[in-house]
Formats: sequence, structure tokens, C-alpha cells
Amino acid sequence: MVANAAVASDNEALVFLSIEGVRLSQKGTADGIHEQGFSPLKDLMENFVKAGGKIWVCSPCFKKRSLSEEALVPGATIVGGAKLVEFLGDGSPSVSY
Repeated sequence: MVANAAVASDNEALVFLSIEGVRLSQKGTADGIHEQGFSPLKDLMENFVKAGGKIWVCSPCFKKRSLSEEALVPGATIVGGAKLVEFLGDGSPSVSY
């Protein structure tokens, strides 16, 4: 929700998936996740990417779980930690849950 609000406000926005969150980078994983009062996660992710948001996936976390690059959701890119540090090093604000 917050990422969608950021990208809708014409801010550069990205979501960095790490640890078990990297599983959301796989097609179909978000399909059944729907918390009452919110849009389904699949819709939130799709809308985020359509609005220009980026989904970065932690490379070591992805590899450790033997996930499939062919099954990446649209907008997802596997990156190393240095890429995230570079993004944050430019003074970009960060929110973590």
C-alpha cells in the first residue's frame, strides 16, 4: 500500500524483497494473499509495476531458495545488495516492515 502511494505521488519507488519475501517474486505466489480491507496482493503488485515501481529481489536470498528466474513476476529484477546500497546512498528515503 505504501509503495503504491509513493509511486502514485510521482516518486521513484522500489520494493526490495529479501529473506522469505523473495518468494513473492514468483508468479502465482501472491495470488491467494488477500487481507480484509485491502486489495489483493497480486493486484497491488501489478498496479505498482504498471505505475512505474520497481521490484528488486535479493540475489543471495533468491539463489538460496533455488527459485526460478523464468517464473519472475513482471517488474521483478534480481539484484545484489550493492545495488540497494547505491540506491539508498543517493539519499532515498526508506521504509521497512
